[in-house]
Amino acid sequence: MANLNKVFLIGNLTRDPELRYTPGGTAVANLGIAVNRRFKDSSGELKEEVCFLTVTVWDKQAEACCQYLHKGRPVFVEGVLQSRFWETSDGQKRSAIDVRAERVQFLGSYPGAKGKEVEKAEGGVEAPAPEGVEQHASEAIKPEDVAWDG
Repeated sequence: MANLNKVFLIGNLTRDPELRYTPGGTAVANLGIAVNRRFKDSSGELKEEVCFLTVTVWDKQAEACCQYLHKGRPVFVEGVLQSRFWETSDGQKRSAIDVRAERVQFLGSYPGAKGKEVEKAEGGVEAPAPEGVEQHASEAIKPEDVAWDG
């Protein structure tokens, strides 16, 4: 029997990304996103349902998300579903299903880029240089780190 675990989501961030590092120094960020679904109920009335998800992003992509994303920004996430299990301090067993991002694409335009110089990184991805930092072509953010659509 074939198996497939692939998720494609477009939604808005519900909070600012949270960045931390593993003991080995690997960056990991958690994104909270809300994804809306519109449908007609049995009486033909248009309804909307919201699904709140946690997305885990790793490595340089996690750092880029924390640098450029904030609450309310639209994102496209490509990834896989991942189960988590833990036990609370009072002994109750808990579980959750999250999304492990393989790719995060920033949708819309970067609000801080207006009036600022935006440099094209390798592969044609535009990424604004951070405040007060001169960005050279050899130091440009790579396409696998940041994907913009806007």
